[in-house]
Amino acid sequence: MGMTRRDFVKLVVGGVAGLHVTPLPWKLTDDIAIWTQNWPWVPVPSEGAFSEEKSVCTLCPGGCGIKVRKVDDRAIKIEGRTDFPINPGGICPVGMGGLQLLYDKDLRFTSPMKRVGPRGSGDFAPISWTDALNILANRIKKLRLDGSPQKLAAIDGNRLGSTLSQLISRLMRAVGSPNYLRCTTVEDSYWILNTLMQGNEGPVAFDLENSDFILSFGCGLLEGWGAPGRVLNAWGLWHEQNAGRKTKIVQIESRASNTASKADQWVAVRPGTEPAFALGLAHVIIKEVLYDKEFVENHTFGFSDWTSSNGRQHMGFKTLVMQKYSPSKVASLTGIDPGLIEKLARQFARARSPIAIFGRGKGLLNGSIYEFMAVHSLNALVGNINMPGGVLVYDPLPLNKLPDFEADPIAESGLGNPRLDQADTKQYPFAASLVSNLAHAILEATNSPIDTLLVFGANPVFTEPDGGLFYRAIKKIPFVVSFSPFRDETAQMADLILPDHTYLEKTDEIIWPLTLQYPFYGLSRPAVEPIYQTKNVGDSVLELAKALEEPVASAFPWNSYEEVLKERARGLFESGGGLVSYDPKTPAWELLKRGTLPEPEYNSFDEMWEAIRSSGMWYRPSHRFKSWAKLFKTPTGKFEFFSTQIQLAIEEYAQGSDNP
Repeated sequence: MGMTRRDFVKLVVGGVAGLHVTPLPWKLTDDIAIWTQNWPWVPVPSEGAFSEEKSVCTLCPGGCGIKVRKVDDRAIKIEGRTDFPINPGGICPVGMGGLQLLYDKDLRFTSPMKRVGPRGSGDFAPISWTDALNILANRIKKLRLDGSPQKLAAIDGNRLGSTLSQLISRLMRAVGSPNYLRCTTVEDSYWILNTLMQGNEGPVAFDLENSDFILSFGCGLLEGWGAPGRVLNAWGLWHEQNAGRKTKIVQIESRASNTASKADQWVAVRPGTEPAFALGLAHVIIKEVLYDKEFVENHTFGFSDWTSSNGRQHMGFKTLVMQKYSPSKVASLTGIDPGLIEKLARQFARARSPIAIFGRGKGLLNGSIYEFMAVHSLNALVGNINMPGGVLVYDPLPLNKLPDFEADPIAESGLGNPRLDQADTKQYPFAASLVSNLAHAILEATNSPIDTLLVFGANPVFTEPDGGLFYRAIKKIPFVVSFSPFRDETAQMADLILPDHTYLEKTDEIIWPLTLQYPFYGLSRPAVEPIYQTKNVGDSVLELAKALEEPVASAFPWNSYEEVLKERARGLFESGGGLVSYDPKTPAWELLKRGTLPEPEYNSFDEMWEAIRSSGMWYRPSHRFKSWAKLFKTPTGKFEFFSTQIQLAIEEYAQGSDNP
């Protein structure tokens, strides 16, 4: 009897079905997986004792507490710490994946390197630390001997006000170069905003956990904005139904981001019209008298029209908004229905603790000051400045300043030259750094005005808005030195590499995580011993200064980077109380709302320092709310809808003054 086509199909289908109902395929799959793990080239963690190291993540400005699990000396997993105030138990995907940065040999520089191929080719040869430091020191010495220390430039990607940034800036001043630049981030924009509207130089602090209405202008709350671990934890708190609370989240954003898709309401404005939308909301709040009269009338300047001392009439914020930003006009700009604008404005103004936040995406790049000021004006209108659930006003973290030093005549001469980026001049009075201007200055000159460029913790070829511009500029610079631990785009263009440790291999500080609502100082510590021949960049700066010999060396009397950190941290002790441990039963944001602070667990600075080294934290969750009468340090002593500092800068520029 022959087999028909139907019989053949039945046989095949039956055989496949039979295989799936038997354990044979699954057993084979399991055996193959075990077999492949025994291949000699497959990395397998060695057997040994399990241990844990507590530290703080420095991959972003968030400062989350982390716990590194180890088998003997090998790190195998990173988790969030439950005994840490910023991210109680939480951790973002970047933090969890930190081991890849530690162990990926193809990603890292394993020792000091010197370029041996064409620039940008990535061809480097290993050299010793002594040779690397001598090559750089001799080049800088030559610039000083030639009377041209200003031809040295540094681009710094570390946090504003951090000890490492202070050391790098100090090195540049000791050598004699005014060309110290920072890769600007949203932190710089926050600083300008605070200076212009509040007169304070402290950080922007959003009391998110105590708010009941979040009006977010493009902030990537679920994409890594601010302190990611803290924001993810807050997102859970905002939706705690069993706790009897529900915070409304409204995302104003043209892009369908994760935050927009998961917010309670997504308002998809046209790109670039966010400031107009904010002022449209302000129009409704003012017209319907929903603003906080006590705060606006007694503690703000520029709300109503006024006459200056020279008799000049000035339009106030109220008149500007009422004339130019009606819901119908704003609707034509933003594409949002006027009724929705009116409804949202009423909801925001009538909430118990509403807050409008700003800083698009992850906050990696600087933002629009116009947009920030327009959005922040909403917080002032509803009187939620320095109030629970609002925007809190602080002075900077009370760290000690590094001691002054006297520059030698060569350094004085070099520092007398104008900055190539023109920052902090009459043309750019509020800019601390302008990397794009430096690139233009290099490209427009016949010969590069910069002979040697030092790059610390930055990747401007990739992160600058016009990366191609900086790429063309860096090719003209005769000598480029990178202190990056990774083979990033800027490091590939370098002539000399002095690689930093990764964050799991070194001690470093965390200066007040972005947007956190209370003062915080964190200290990371090595979770593993350095795997390769790398060095903490803070120690590299100190060793470079000593290799430059006197008089530069005398400006750096410290023997190690940790010694500098300890000296600055003394200011925390001298400022008064602060906690160095965390009880998960009492979140820091609850302590802040109560207004009481437990007594510190230490009696001396040395005790405090050792506690910080062990726990990785010092924080002060207490605040004097309201206090509006003496809070603002603007020229008028009030919150300024109309910035007098901008007006003064415009007048000075019009007069043609050369003073900054």
